[in-house]
Amino acid sequence: MSVLACARIGCDNIMCTRYSLMHGYICDECFEELVMSMKDVSDFMISDKPNDFVSDTEFRRQYLEREFDG
Repeated sequence: MSVLACARIGCDNIMCTRYSLMHGYICDECFEELVMSMKDVSDFMISDKPNDFVSDTEFRRQYLEREFDG
């Protein structure tokens, strides 16, 4: 099995399953951010990956876990 590293600048994720002939591999985390960002794919792939990205789904999960703590 080969290492399929995410082609986004600053992303260290490997074992990516999504691939574009033009842009290379992208990890699920970056893909989720790309979907929510509404940026052009080329611009997104050369943008630095933030260390603190939290998807809307994860944000909602954290909120609900706090809400139903107990």
